[in-house]
Amino acid sequence: MIEVSIIIPCRNEEKFIGKCLDSIINQDYPKENLEVLVVDSASEDKTKEIIEEFKIKNLKLKIRLLDNPQKFTPFGLNLGIKEAKGAIIMRMDSHAEYPPDYISKCVSHLEESNADNVGGVIKTQPANNSLLARAIVLVLSHFFGAASVFRLGSKKPREVDTVFGGCYKREVFDKIGYFDERLIRSQDIEFNKRLKKSGGKILLFPEIAATYYPQATIRGFTRHNFQDGFWVIYPLKFGVRYFSLRHLIPLFFTTTVLISLILGLFFFWFKAFFVLLFGSYLLIILLISFYLALKNNLKLFFILPFAFFSRHFSYGLGSLVGFFKLL
Repeated sequence: MIEVSIIIPCRNEEKFIGKCLDSIINQDYPKENLEVLVVDSASEDKTKEIIEEFKIKNLKLKIRLLDNPQKFTPFGLNLGIKEAKGAIIMRMDSHAEYPPDYISKCVSHLEESNADNVGGVIKTQPANNSLLARAIVLVLSHFFGAASVFRLGSKKPREVDTVFGGCYKREVFDKIGYFDERLIRSQDIEFNKRLKKSGGKILLFPEIAATYYPQATIRGFTRHNFQDGFWVIYPLKFGVRYFSLRHLIPLFFTTTVLISLILGLFFFWFKAFFVLLFGSYLLIILLISFYLALKNNLKLFFILPFAFFSRHFSYGLGSLVGFFKLL
């Protein structure tokens, strides 16, 4: 069997790291051909203690705890890759759980497809039982709140620009280098774009599926979206451009709404345009929210519009701030 190295970057994940490691321990892939490199970014909670307990209780699986003093994800990923011994490198997320055949399917498809990176879809689940957590999941699972194929799903295998996590051939990193450490967020999107530009192939297989737990508070959800939006635009400072049109839609929309709102204070036609634009947007999210609430829980109707608004405008504002930081 092929040696597989799993890299899990994490920071302050005491609520999720145990579930993640449990799901890896229960994989049907031979334990003697697996190593797990958990790269901790100076956690201030019990994350490291939990990892150490897993190391002691599960001696059949090679679990290593590495320290990432730079704290940010790309440093942790690169540290893990350099320490990894496997011919296949898999990135796994500490906010996710994986079915027992996840690694086997990834390795099998990587070998049979002759791709350079394979992955699957994520089944987004609420991190707790609150209505807000459930609303966030519905937003991220709907085409109006998410544009990524791995979030929305696919009926058949297809070539894509990026996948969740990723299962890479080791030689990919020897060929095109490592993750860009200047990119605090979205370094995987940039890396995969570089991979495709070099002639590499990235394939998504819908039968590969993981369960993902997103942020469950409006503050955490808003902050996460803002940072995602910021790191779409700000990498231009380093001459790095990886975004596509779908990444820019929140920026264009938010900017148009803000400009028309400000000018509408002085000019009637801009005021009318703002009312028409923002009114249409509110109508759309209210209709979508009502539809989703009918299918799930009517109480969600009072939360879903705010979750959609947070998703779109915090992302757009993040991109706008990133743009001004460039200037």
